Amino acid sequence: MAHAARVQQFVEDFASTLVVSGVPRMPARVFTCLLVSETGRMTAAELAGQLQVSAAAVSGAVQYLDTVQLVRRVREPGNRREIYVVEHDVWYESMMRRDSMFQRWIDQLADGVAVVGPGTAAGERLVESMEFFAFLTEELEQLRSRWAERKRLRSTAS
Repeated sequence: MAHAARVQQFVEDFASTLVVSGVPRMPARVFTCLLVSETGRMTAAELAGQLQVSAAAVSGAVQYLDTVQLVRRVREPGNRREIYVVEHDVWYESMMRRDSMFQRWIDQLADGVAVVGPGTAAGERLVESMEFFAFLTEELEQLRSRWAERKRLRSTAS
């Protein structure tokens, strides 16, 4: 199998894995296509051609990916075309943004506990949810430090 065909098969396979994880199919394909591109940057026309889909399908997928902050849109000076970019540290950034989301959830769950009552079964579920998200927030801080150290070691070994 030629290299281009193997890359395309990887795009489809990894996109399918993302779909099973809850990512809509077209955004998963567009994201994976950007992820495997050499520059991590492609136009809508390039993505549409690579994936053999319409520009409208790419546009909808990019809208989703932009909303969940997996892809960003840029315009080069003097050019009207948007370029879609996936950063090298996209996974790290995506995971690390979760802590602010977790804090919002914790705050809202606390409101829910006040509404249903802390001594009720529902209140206990909400409290356990709050504790879980607090735990995740603490763990993310440790992961940040460990990842930074791992990257530092990798760069000094190169």
